[in-house]
Amino acid sequence: MTMKLLFQAITKFILGAVLVGLLIFLSAGTLSFFNGWLFMGILFIPMFLAEILLMLKNPELLGKRLNAKEKQEDQSMVVKLSGLMFIIGFVLAGLGVRLDWYILPKSVVFVAAVLFLAAYLLYAEVLQENTYLSRTIEVQENQKVIDTGLYGIVRHPMYSATVLLFLSMPLVLGSVYSFIIFLAYPLIIAKRIKGEEEFLEKELTGYKEYKQKVKYRLLPFIW
Repeated sequence: MTMKLLFQAITKFILGAVLVGLLIFLSAGTLSFFNGWLFMGILFIPMFLAEILLMLKNPELLGKRLNAKEKQEDQSMVVKLSGLMFIIGFVLAGLGVRLDWYILPKSVVFVAAVLFLAAYLLYAEVLQENTYLSRTIEVQENQKVIDTGLYGIVRHPMYSATVLLFLSMPLVLGSVYSFIIFLAYPLIIAKRIKGEEEFLEKELTGYKEYKQKVKYRLLPFIW
């Protein structure tokens, strides 16, 4: 662990929390938004703990994920569309409070919060199983195909976790309108997976055989 990596991790964490908070609470026009604070808590507290754990146990992986920048043009567009989805979704959730739109019942909100945390645990397990994980599509030096654990069930368990994470976000915020916006994410990630698999087939030895062994991309028996 270096001081540079520590500073970079703390800076990105703070900027992320401030940005999300501004999008939600400024659009809501109030800080008295329980769902907003619940969401901020379940999003950033586990994120903070995960970054500390990575910093102590695998600083190299943390550095790769902090410094990732998508090089492929079509994949860069996927990242930008995801960012736009987040902005619109968070703003709509806040506007729902300001304009007194329908807010989902607390029971739905708390179930969504549990699903969100379960997805976080799934994501953490993926990070543990695959130390080659990167936020960009690339093949690293000495990289091998992982075909055990969650990777023996679906080919992209990280994306399975993020789909559950992102679809539960607007439900935690209590916003039906935001949820509709976030329904774009499975379509966005499907495009990313298509491009990623085409790349890995060409660049990663054994990936074609892995595709034949593990049939499903995101959801067992479905896709």
